[in-house]
Formats: sequence, C-alpha cells, structure tokens
Amino acid sequence: VVQAVKSIETQLKELSLKIHAHPELRFQEKNASEWLSSFLKENGFPVVERAVGGLETSFRASLPLNGWTSVSDGPTIAIICEYDALPGVGHACGHNIIATSGAGAAAACAAVAIAAQSNPGGAPWRLQCIGTPAEEGGGGKVLMIKAGVFQDVDVAMMVHPFNEWTTYRPLLGIHRLACDFRGKASHASSEPWAGVNALDAVVQMYNSVSMLRQQIKPSARIHGIITKGGDAANIIPEFASCEFYVRSEDLDYLDEMLNRVKQCAHAAALATGCTVEMRMSNPSYLPQKHNPALAETFQKHIESLTGEQCPCIFDPTGSASSDVGNVSQILPTIHPWVKITAGDSKAALHSREFAEAAASDRGMETMINCATAMALTALDVVHTDGLLDRIKKDFEAYSKK
Repeated sequence: VVQAVKSIETQLKELSLKIHAHPELRFQEKNASEWLSSFLKENGFPVVERAVGGLETSFRASLPLNGWTSVSDGPTIAIICEYDALPGVGHACGHNIIATSGAGAAAACAAVAIAAQSNPGGAPWRLQCIGTPAEEGGGGKVLMIKAGVFQDVDVAMMVHPFNEWTTYRPLLGIHRLACDFRGKASHASSEPWAGVNALDAVVQMYNSVSMLRQQIKPSARIHGIITKGGDAANIIPEFASCEFYVRSEDLDYLDEMLNRVKQCAHAAALATGCTVEMRMSNPSYLPQKHNPALAETFQKHIESLTGEQCPCIFDPTGSASSDVGNVSQILPTIHPWVKITAGDSKAALHSREFAEAAASDRGMETMINCATAMALTALDVVHTDGLLDRIKKDFEAYSKK
C-alpha cells in the first residue's frame, strides 16, 4: 500500500493544490468533481458514475473484486470525498485534503486489490469512492442517503483536517431553524402606534434564546443571527427574520432544544402581535456514532505512519457538525481529525490561516499519510478475520445507546 500511494504521490499533491487554488462553493464543485473522477478513472476505476443521487457534482467509483457480483457476495467498503469550499475564505476547512486523501486511498487500495486477485481464495468484496458535494451547509450526504446511494455500503471512512490528531471526536447534531416574523408597516415618527414591529419580535426571540442558553447542557450549543431587521429607520419593520443553529451530541436532547427555541419564537410573536413562520433552512445533521473497532484500526495505521499519537477524545467541547454524522447513523463510519498545521499552531477551522495550512507542505504530508492509512484500514476490514463482525457489533451496540 505504501508503494502504491508513493507511485501516485505527485499526482495527489498536484490535484489537491489545484482544487485548493480553484475553490468552489456547495453544489457548484464542477471542476473538483471532474478532476477527481478523471483521477479515479486513470487509477483503477474503469467506470465512475456522475450525478449520483441526483446531485450534479457528486460521483461514485465502484470496483468489484474477486468475483463480487452482488451484496450477498461480500462487503462494500466506501471511502468518502468532500471538495466544497467556503465563501470568502476558500478551502479554510481543508476539503481539498479530504478529497485527495480519499481518492488516493481508493486508488492505492484498488491497485493492491487488483494485483492480489491473481492469488486463489480471495474473498469477494467491492470498493467504492463516493464524492459528496455540499458538506458546508447543503447536506449533500443527507440527500444522497435519501436517494439510496449508501444503501448497500457496509463500512465508510473519511478524514477531516484539523490542528491536532484525534481518531474520534464527537460530531454534534445540528438543526438550523429560520424564523420569519411579519407585522405591519407604519411611519415610525408620525404614527408608530399604527404599526406592528417585526424587528421587536426578532429582538425578543434573540433575547429569549440568549437566556435559554444559560439552562442548556454544557455539551450543547445554540447560536444565531438576525438576517433581516428592516428597510429604513423611519419605517416600522413589517418583516424581520433570524436564523438559529441548535447543536447537541444527543439526538433526543437536540430535538428538545429545537422545540424550546421554537417556543421562544411563538412567545415573541405573541408578545409583539406579529405572526411567525418557521422552517428548517438546511438539512439537519445528526451526531456521529462512534465505532471503536473501525477507529482503532485506522488509529493503529496512522500512528505507525506518522509517529504521532492519534487518540479518541470523547469531550464534545470544541466540536463541530457534519453530514457524515448522518452516514454514521446508518452504517459503521469513521471521521478522524488529522493535523495539517505545523508545530504548535492552533489555526482555527474556517480561518485564513487554516486555508494556508491546507496548501502547506505539512498539509500535503498529512494527506499522503491519511490516504495510506485509509487504504490499509479498508484492506484490514476485508482481510482480517473477525474484524468486520466486530465493527458491526460495535455499530449495533452504539445504536442502543
């Protein structure tokens, strides 16, 4: 595997830097999707499906091995790619590294597996590399799950750049609630009593949610902004809006908090005489379900390759959210956080400093090591006696928690 990755190392670095230099926002990743698909076609995957799940910039490369023809023959192992950027700061979440570590792992795994097919007695299995658009708020994986793209996958994996090494850190579930308040316009000086102030309703809701924050669990988060406050200072605002994100590592508590935020909206509307309409502004992301057996397998390989510790951290402080959490709720999945910053740097996700790290020599080195570690992990899942069973048992065990 190490040699297979080394043979494509230059290609991977060039591709990662190319994606970094051409950032594309969610659902607009036409270049990245095309470049990754072409790389996979050149490196072991004769057929790469495009626009899977109805998303234009998604893809799926599949490679049946050792006579695999159907799901009853053996497992399907999927390596996930992300490649969307952020507005204004480009690849400040390092998705160019996610993309090429995933594609590189799939290509290396394919090279080793194809070469091994000449050996008699190999177990049938299928390798996939799945390109998932729009992690940054668009919920590409959520939409692809609904479309059945992950239906026959047994195990999935990806990595995410960070400023430290952690094989597992909880991903928080997230609900995104948008609230539109409607009142009645009037002249703010001559006849304010004739108006119904929608901005007052938004401010009342914001203050209510701020007080609610004092009563939530330490592992949960609520944060929001006013998205529309009016058109002119001399007009009583007839329309105002806000958006709140609610996060928790516990699904039941996530839903409970969402309902309490909705109550704040209803109360604000009642207090001000406005009406309110609420909607989920983006697909909800679910918390990540931990899989110890799969995580420990990756951890073993990445620590061997880098000489650095990559522990599991169960404290959700400092955690974010991702649609890979939804994947982890339906099948065994890992999402290790991998260090791309140099030395003691704690450059934050979504910062310009982190965008620079995503194109740095250290970032490229981490990308190559992660491609190798994921390829080794995928092959272990298939060829290590009892490992897949343990992974499935861990998934079931965590499903009951």
